Amino acid sequence: MANDIAAAEIRGEVLNNSVHTGVGGVCMMSNTWREEQHSSFINFISTFLRANSFRLNFVAIAPDFIFNCGGSSVAFIFVTKWDENNVSTIFGRIQKLRMQFGHLYIVVTLTTNDQNDSFVRSYFKFQMELGKPTFIPVRDIEMGFEKIVKIAHSFGVCKRQDAKTKLKSERKQTVQGMDYFLKVVTSIPGIDSHDANALNQAIGSIEDIAKQSKEYILENTDLSAEKADVIFKFFRDPKFYLGPKIN
Repeated sequence: MANDIAAAEIRGEVLNNSVHTGVGGVCMMSNTWREEQHSSFINFISTFLRANSFRLNFVAIAPDFIFNCGGSSVAFIFVTKWDENNVSTIFGRIQKLRMQFGHLYIVVTLTTNDQNDSFVRSYFKFQMELGKPTFIPVRDIEMGFEKIVKIAHSFGVCKRQDAKTKLKSERKQTVQGMDYFLKVVTSIPGIDSHDANALNQAIGSIEDIAKQSKEYILENTDLSAEKADVIFKFFRDPKFYLGPKIN
């Protein structure tokens, strides 16, 4: 048992060094699947997850594992013992779960050539469609679980990168919107960047400013009465709004 824990910690360190760090999450393990495994393998999994910043929960779920990582959810079926006399049950379960989960992976332990041949025959017998879901054959159960965690990590990293890209795009749009706002408002005679920022913070968009009275502008900004009057007239008097030009 001590050797299993040490091995899990070592492999966990390797995984942390090979993928983006800081992307942990929650691993939910099926109670039914847990009961079918040797206790030493469960200890290996627990230690390996802890080394990679995952919290392990034992729950009643249809897949063997569900990982929630970085806002992304991935489900796994983990066949640790290939039994050619039980392939109908295995593939029947796969057919059912692939309709329920958008991201489903099947990890199958095939320790001999005979098992590999049996798996290939069964794959085509049950008319599996390539990549729907994705099957991952492995030589041993430890390798299989390591691949499961790597996939969960990669989903979490991609999700965070997508979020960062979206945030960056939104910030860019905000900056561009503010640039346009400043160009429009500072085109009003006598209004400078300070006045424009004060109007933006106190009132909001150009449309909102256009709706306000002179008195409202005076009450909510530090602009002078003269400037408030100019702004009020700018959005109502053609002599004002047809005069300024936006550079």
